[in-house]
Amino acid sequence: MPSLDSLFNAFVTILVTIDPPGLAPLFLAVTRGMNRDERRQVSIRASVIGFAVMALFAVAGASILSVFGITLPAFRVAGGFLLFFIAFEMVFERRQDRKEKISDVAITKDMIHNIAAFPLAIPLIAGPGAISATVLLSGSFQGFAAQVALVGIILACLVITYLVFVLSEHIDHFLGQTGRSILTRLLGVILAALAVQFVADGVRALVTG
Repeated sequence: MPSLDSLFNAFVTILVTIDPPGLAPLFLAVTRGMNRDERRQVSIRASVIGFAVMALFAVAGASILSVFGITLPAFRVAGGFLLFFIAFEMVFERRQDRKEKISDVAITKDMIHNIAAFPLAIPLIAGPGAISATVLLSGSFQGFAAQVALVGIILACLVITYLVFVLSEHIDHFLGQTGRSILTRLLGVILAALAVQFVADGVRALVTG
C-alpha cells in the first residue's frame, strides 16, 4: 500500500491537472442557455465519462504502453515534460485561452447535446495532462490494493470536479477574474515542481536500468 505522502502527491497531481476551478467558467460557457437540471445532467455525465477514461489508464496504463513498446521510465520523462508545458501554460494563462477556444468550437458546431463527452469529459477533464499524470502515477501504484487506492483518488478528484460544476455559478462569482488568475498561477507552480520530479525519477530509472 502506498504511503500517505504518495497518496497525497497523487491526489494533488491529478486534481491540479484537471483544474476544476479553471473549468468552472468554461462549464458555464458551454452550457449557456440550459437550466439548472440540464446542467446537472451534463455535469454528471461528463464526470462519469472522465472517471471511466482516467480509471482505464490507471489500471491498464502500463499494458497500453507495452503494446507500443514504451517503457514506463521513458513515458515518465515524456509525461513530465508534457506536465511542465501545461504548468507553463497555467502560469502564463495560455491554457485557459486554449480551453476557451475548444469550448467555443463546441458551441458553434451546435454540439449542445454531446458536450458532456466533448469537450467537457474529453479533453477538458480527461485531457493529455490528466491522462499522462494518471499513467505516470500508475507506475508507482503496483498491486491490486494500490490500484484501488489510485482509482479512489481519481474518483475523489472527479467528485470535486462535479461539485465545482454544480456550484460553478457561485464559484465563478466568488473568485472573479483576479481570484481565478491567482489560483491558476499557484496551481501551475505546484504542477511544475511535480513535473520536474517526474522527469528526474524517469531519468534516474533510465540510467540505472
